[in-house]
This record gives sequence, structure tokens and C-alpha cells, in this order.
Amino acid sequence: IPSSVGRSLLDGVPARGWRNACCSYSTLKAWLPILSWLPGYKLKWLQMDLIAGVTVGLTVVPQGLAYAEVAGLPVQYGLYSAFMGGFIYTFLGTSKDVTLGPTAIMSLLCSSVVGGQPSRAVLLCLLCGVIQAAMALLRLGFLLDFISYPVIKGFTCAAAVTIGFGQVKNILGLKGVPQQFFLQVYYTFHRIPEARIGDVVLGLLCLTLLVMLTLMKASLGPPPNDCPPSSRVARRMVWGIATMRNALVVVAASCVALSWDAYGHHVFTITGNITKGLPPFRPPPTTDTTGNGTIVSFGEIVEGFGGGLAVIPFMGLLESIAIAKAFASQNDYRINANQELFAIGLTNIMGSFVSAYPVTGSFGRCVCSFSVCPPAGVIVLLSLAFLMPVFYYIPKASLAAVIICAVAPMVDFHAVAKMWRIRRLDLLPFSVTFLMSFWEVQYGILGGIAVSGAMLLYNTARPRVKVSDHGVLVIELGSGLSFPATEYLSHIIHTKALQASPARSVVLDCLHVSTIDYSVVNELKDLLRQFKLRGAVLVFSRLQPSVLRVLLAADLPGLRHTDSVDAALQVQMDTRLND
Repeated sequence: IPSSVGRSLLDGVPARGWRNACCSYSTLKAWLPILSWLPGYKLKWLQMDLIAGVTVGLTVVPQGLAYAEVAGLPVQYGLYSAFMGGFIYTFLGTSKDVTLGPTAIMSLLCSSVVGGQPSRAVLLCLLCGVIQAAMALLRLGFLLDFISYPVIKGFTCAAAVTIGFGQVKNILGLKGVPQQFFLQVYYTFHRIPEARIGDVVLGLLCLTLLVMLTLMKASLGPPPNDCPPSSRVARRMVWGIATMRNALVVVAASCVALSWDAYGHHVFTITGNITKGLPPFRPPPTTDTTGNGTIVSFGEIVEGFGGGLAVIPFMGLLESIAIAKAFASQNDYRINANQELFAIGLTNIMGSFVSAYPVTGSFGRCVCSFSVCPPAGVIVLLSLAFLMPVFYYIPKASLAAVIICAVAPMVDFHAVAKMWRIRRLDLLPFSVTFLMSFWEVQYGILGGIAVSGAMLLYNTARPRVKVSDHGVLVIELGSGLSFPATEYLSHIIHTKALQASPARSVVLDCLHVSTIDYSVVNELKDLLRQFKLRGAVLVFSRLQPSVLRVLLAADLPGLRHTDSVDAALQVQMDTRLND
């Protein structure tokens, strides 16, 4: 501490007290990452962050309205879900490029679980948040490691197809189309003659504009060094327009719908009446009432959620972590999976008090600084407070166009080609997840995890084993050795050595074996006994120190080990000569 006052504070304070204080502050920084970046924040960055925040907010508002349609909820619930994450993640998040809010995938999952019932969607948000926060406190973020990349890709591709095709009915202006995917496909094509011309034309125009603006933004690279100032300003304006394309297209479509409606021509399917104002801050409902007045208890609601209550918290974290890791790798920083889990969990818990449904991170509204999130949240709050009557005239075809353009990049079939080239067996969990997701989304995820888990267990139970003959059999284990593999190893040794006439000695090369368990030790003890009964020898070679300690502690009778395969072969030759 440079000041004399600061130095005097140290006098008489035990060193242990200061260490404890430092540890407490370190713990506080771990739980509140804002304490790590806020002291280094410069005021000159504030202007650009405010502009970026407004831009992100103008992206979040139309996306929130559109994603509520995917969830089967009134459109205001998309905005209810869009602002809480902007404030909480600023304090608790570890990725400066991610914002939390409704996403296409979470909306699809929510729709499949709650069936368009707002009260149950809000309760689902609370329960997901509690599960995620509990997992964070118990440091269970590692469970995500068991969801393989092919499963993730299979699910996201199927979700994109399901969500995208689900919006075709809004482009066509059709009503009463079933939500189940296969029925939806059938009835959409069957009812094409009933399509409303106004919705079709407006929807296709919105899609065309969004695609053009997306391509325009992608083609805008950094300006050349000799670029004049006027050209730089023009490029920035074009980039800003392309960035706010969702808001601009929705506003333009709303103006068109309002103009036609003012002249008495109702040619577009519009959003209609929307609840005005900010949502009340209140606990989420724990019971529900059906149309005939029957009260549904909390337990019955949770039972109705079924496997969705396990899938949605995991998928929420998985989507956000995948995005955060991508940005962290690109911008050279690290994230904390458990802290991200806690941030998402607390956002969902607090969001349930303002009628939100489950949220997570999204590529579609990435930012460049933590300080961008609060202005974006303020834009959503201002929209809820003052602009809800304007949203009455938003055509559903324009929101459908926004959703289709948002989910189209998720259909990544280049990943299929890569899996075919690298390891074709990975196409199995991808295909199972992809196909089953069209039946039920959560079943697709669970089915893919089950298949990839079975493949992982098979590799554990059937490790690669190389057998070579040097006068003495040398069996090289290509991977670790755990209890599922004991029977397989024992079968190979019996077939190749013990059942031969006469029995053959074996050198077991354990270079790649780093751990063994009680079942393996018991099996090795039995093998040593059988080799002794048949007058042959089993020698262990290149044991790792940790494995050797376990074998010595087990006090195996007749245990022989060497530091190299050549030394083991020499032991075998000496034993043969002595015999």
C-alpha cells in the first residue's frame, strides 16, 4: 500500500488475517467476475458500448417476439425473457461476448414440454434455474463432457429443420396446423391452396431482404488503409443497417400492415392484442387451473414435464458454453463452466419472477463487452413499457422470416462430411439424434447420448490389444484397463496362451495403463495362479508407478515386473533355461 495511512493499517494486523482477507476477496472475485474487469474499464469505451448495446437491443426485441411464437406463447413472453439476463450476466458471466435471452432451441424445447401454457413455462423457468444453480454449487459442469459433438450437431440440425419448417405456416398465413412435426409437414402441404396471398408476398419479401442484408454484412471486411473518411462512414452506416436488419424489416412490415389496415384491407395475419406494460414482479405459480376449473397440483405439473426437466437445463448450459468457448478461443480468454452454469441458473430463477421462460446464450446477439448487456436490457424494458401497442400490427409472416434466417445457419451438413472423413462411426449417434428429434426433441437428445455412451463403454470394455510372437507372446494394451475390460483381456490370454499345448508364457506390456481397480487386480491374481498351475510365466512390463504401487500393495503371489519388454523377454528366457 503506497500511502503512509495504508501502511499504518498493516501495523498490528496478523499476517494470517491479511491472507484470509485476500482469500476472501479471491473467492468473491470468483463468484462475481465483474470485480475482475470493472476496475480496468475506461470511460472512453462507454460511448461505443452504449451504441453497441442499443444495436443489440434492437436485435433482441424482434427476436424475442419471434422466439415466443416458436415456444407457442404470447409474443410478450419473449420480451419478458429477454432483459433479465442482460443485467445478471454482467455481474456473474465469464464470457464478454455472450448475452442471455430466449433462443430458437430453448423455445422449441419449451414448446415440446409445456404445450403453449404460459404459467407452466414460467414454472419450468424456475425449476430449470434451481437445477442449474444447484449443479453449479455442486461443481457438476463436467457432466457436459459426456454429450458428444455428433449428438450436439444432430440435435441442432434437427432443431433448425423443425423450427424453420414450423414457420412456413406463418409465411403462408395458415392457422390450426398441428405442432407435431410429421403432421405439420402433411397439413402444411395439404393446405397450400388456403394460403393468404398477402402473407406469402410479405413473408418472401422479408426473407429476401434479410438474406440480402446478411450477405451484405458478411461481405463487408475491414476498410483498406487508403479508404477516405467519407467511405469509412458509409461502410459503418451500411454495417449498422445490416446489423439491425431484424428490427428494420419488422418495422417496415408493420408499417405496410398498418397502411393496409387503415384502408380497411386486412390482407395480413398480424400479431394482434398484446398485454401492455412491464410484467409484474411476483413468484411463479406453483399450481395451474384447467379450462373446466380443475386444479393441477405442483407435483402433477412436474410429472407432466417428464424428461424435459432434465434435458432443458443441460441443453441451456450446453448451448451457452459452446458459444462462450468459441468466442473465448477466438479472443484469447478462458471461461469457467461452473460459473456460467451459476449465471444461467440465477438468470432463470430471477426471470421466473418476471414471467420469463428458460433462456440461454445465443450466437445471434453476440456482444463485445460485458457493459453492452445492460443497455440492451434497457431497450427491451422501454419496448415493454411504451411500444407494446405498436406491436399489434406486426405481421406474423415477418416474424417467421426472422426466425427462418436465424436458424438457417444451424443446419451444418459440412459437419456430416467431416465425420464421414474422420470417423464414420460418429455418424451413428448423429443420425439417431437427428431422426429421433423429429419425433420428440428430448427423446432425440437422450437417444443420442445413450448411443454415444454405449460406444464409449464398448471402447472401454474392448480396449485395443496387440499380440506379437517373440518366442514368447507379447500382449500390448493400447489403452487403459478397467473392470469392463477384464473379461476380454482374460479371454485373449486364455485363447492365445493358456489353452495352447503346452501353455505359453506371456509378457504383458502395460505402458498405456495408468489406473487399475479392484476387479482388475482380482483377475490378474487369478491369471497368475493359472499360469503357475500350467508351468508358464506371466511377466508385467513397463508398469506405471501408480499401477505398480497398487499391484505391490495387493501382494500378488508370483508377481514379476520389468522396466522394458526386452528385460521381460530375458526373464522369460532365464525361466525357460532354469526349467
